[in-house]
Amino acid sequence: MTSKILKSILSVAVAVLLSSIIIITGVFYQYFGEVQENQLKDELSLAASATEQLGERYLEGLDSSRYRLTWVASDGTVLFDSHADATAMENHEDREEIKEALISGTGSSTRRSSTLTEQTIYEATRLDDGSVLRISVSRATALLLVLGMLQPITIVFVIAIVLSAWLAHRMAKRVVEPLNKLDLDKPMENDVYEELSPLLHRIHAQHMEIKSQMLILKQKQDEFDQITVNMKEALVLLDNTGRILSINPAARNLFHTGIDCIGEDFLTVERKQNMRLALEEAKVQGHSDFRDKKNSKEYQFDLSRIDSNGKNHGMVILAFDITERVNAEKHRQEFTANVSHELKTPLQSIIGSAELMENGIVKDEDVPRFIGRIRKEASRLVTLIDDIIRLSQMDEGIEMQYEDVSLFALSEEICDTLSDAAKMKNVSLKVTGDDGVINGVRRLLYEVVYNLCDNAIKYSNLGGSVKVSVVQKPDTVCLSVQDTGIGISPEHQDKIFERFYRVDKSHSKQSGGTGLGLSIVKHAVQYHHGKIIVDSELNKGTIISVLFST
Repeated sequence: MTSKILKSILSVAVAVLLSSIIIITGVFYQYFGEVQENQLKDELSLAASATEQLGERYLEGLDSSRYRLTWVASDGTVLFDSHADATAMENHEDREEIKEALISGTGSSTRRSSTLTEQTIYEATRLDDGSVLRISVSRATALLLVLGMLQPITIVFVIAIVLSAWLAHRMAKRVVEPLNKLDLDKPMENDVYEELSPLLHRIHAQHMEIKSQMLILKQKQDEFDQITVNMKEALVLLDNTGRILSINPAARNLFHTGIDCIGEDFLTVERKQNMRLALEEAKVQGHSDFRDKKNSKEYQFDLSRIDSNGKNHGMVILAFDITERVNAEKHRQEFTANVSHELKTPLQSIIGSAELMENGIVKDEDVPRFIGRIRKEASRLVTLIDDIIRLSQMDEGIEMQYEDVSLFALSEEICDTLSDAAKMKNVSLKVTGDDGVINGVRRLLYEVVYNLCDNAIKYSNLGGSVKVSVVQKPDTVCLSVQDTGIGISPEHQDKIFERFYRVDKSHSKQSGGTGLGLSIVKHAVQYHHGKIIVDSELNKGTIISVLFST
């Protein structure tokens, strides 16, 4: 602004100075020109009177280097000239001032030199005898006058410019200094030029509007941060150049980076080729997704382009932990395959026995044995289907009725039911401990105790024992089933609760069962938010304990 004020004042000063020089020069030149012309006419009048009385003798007696007198006859012949030989001069009949004088009595004209630096003024008057007396004088033109005054004009011009520059700088400083001291953060507290009041009021209004908008943005940013901080999903926001604008804690853990990565290129944080290709696809298509394993987990990555007014403003990357879903799909596929196999085996046995009987191949004395086999396999199918239905109900999270159940009484009831199976293997059954009342689903708790006891009997050695104990504590009830069976090796102990998993398939086939008993136990205990503990040693036996919170 100071520069503009300085240039403006200097421009005005130069324009005024040049205009003044031109105007003053023109006015004075015109004034002195008119004075000179009037003097020339007076001189001519005196000379004409003397010439009429004395004739050529008067003219020859004059000695003037300033004026030039020329006496011309009526036919234009030069009779006398004070600066040249009259006889050698050409006829002056065509001269403008001579023609005017012959006609009207007086004449005047002005002629410039070829250099345009000098001009000659002519005044002529007709004498009584018809001849014409002319007087002339030379004077400088305005151009020559200016050129002659160039040095003083230059000095004045330089002084004026320097003085104007100094004054302009001082004035500009005085004008700008209050503006530089303006406190734009508090515009209404400034006491400066009155002309700035509308501007300061508008700045104040804009400050209030900006402050309001900033508060709204801060609130939205805080809300966004609160949402993203507590998100389990990983969220990353990128600008249109691929640099990180925001990254929540879940994403920082996923990509093993810190908060200082904001502002960096995302591909320096995640360098995998599949991410690079997904970003390129999302830029073109608007969306892309892929699955990848990170930190021993399976993640689904969704990338979406952010568009506004037809322009790309960035990218949002969202990563979901789908490990449980992938495992569930895998288990479901395995479960389906296992169910198909488990259903197919008894059905094939039933069909085979039925075909033999239908074709009359079976002897009469063997018919009861084949019918018994069909009944046994059919019962196994029904049991398998019942177990599958129970697991499906628990998987679906169907609400069941809760009631107070005594685990001790329930264990005695189940041991009484399994007493015949225990006697067949000469296995003793015993229930000891406290009442152990918990609030739960009786049918599911029955499945837990029944399957644990049934497994203990099946895998116990002949003449062994199965002990069921219930221990009541202030905040928990512990149900333990101990057998003296074949035991479970450490590498199998974490897998025995998987569906259709068998440690010894040959022994399991002999002992029967669907392979879903312990899986039902696991789901039923989870339904009651309990915990299962397995303690087993090969060829010595197994203790399975279930802890329920009261």
